[in-house]
Formats: sequence, structure tokens, C-alpha cells
Amino acid sequence: MQVRVLFFGVLAEITKTNSKLYGDVNSVSHLRSKIFDDFPEIVHYNYRISVNNEIISDDPILKDGDEVAFMPPFSGG
Repeated sequence: MQVRVLFFGVLAEITKTNSKLYGDVNSVSHLRSKIFDDFPEIVHYNYRISVNNEIISDDPILKDGDEVAFMPPFSGG
């Protein structure tokens, strides 16, 4: 199983990438744990998470091919 993780804004700067593939994750909390292991400085930033273009507030189960985005706060003008 594989999910694609997208990083935006300052999170892309920290990770030095806009996207990364993660395998063998079964939930968003499990994925976050792996991302924190890879990029520990992310814990110091605020961000929202979306799964397949939908902002989440719980811990959904992930399926093969899901797209998860880590998005810092942003504003428009």
C-alpha cells in the first residue's frame, strides 16, 4: 500500500520536497508519526491535513493511492 503526501509552503521548504510516497501506513496518525520521524522540525509548525482534497479533523483509515496534503495556514488577497 502506498499514499502520496504533498507538502505546501514552509512545510515544503522544511522537507525539501513537494511530495513524498509513504508505504505501509494505515491511518493519518500512523503517517504523521512516520513524517515526524523523517522531519522532526515539522512539529513546531501549524498545519491542516487533507485526505483526497477534504480537510480532516479525525484519524481516517488510509487506502492505497490516497493523497494526503500537509498545508500551513495561508491567506488570500
